[in-house]
Amino acid sequence: MGSFSIWHWLIVLAIVIMVFGTKKLRSLGSDLGGAVKGFKDGVKDGGASAQAAEEAAKAPAAQVANQAAASADDKNTIDVQARPKS
Repeated sequence: MGSFSIWHWLIVLAIVIMVFGTKKLRSLGSDLGGAVKGFKDGVKDGGASAQAAEEAAKAPAAQVANQAAASADDKNTIDVQARPKS
């Protein structure tokens, strides 16, 4: 608890309760709890959307591979590779 003893912290707590009141401190605690819960939900949703983005990125690659295999049978198809402009 740092350099202060338990009695110092109890006195500080008593002063804070007298200045702000229990009702204001209770609402502050519930607001803080709601913010923490919202943050945790956001982190969980962010992880889920990152996984969905990875799966979505893999899907077009699989489609291209399937199209390339299908077009290899077609004699009229020209196979090219795209390159960035210099």
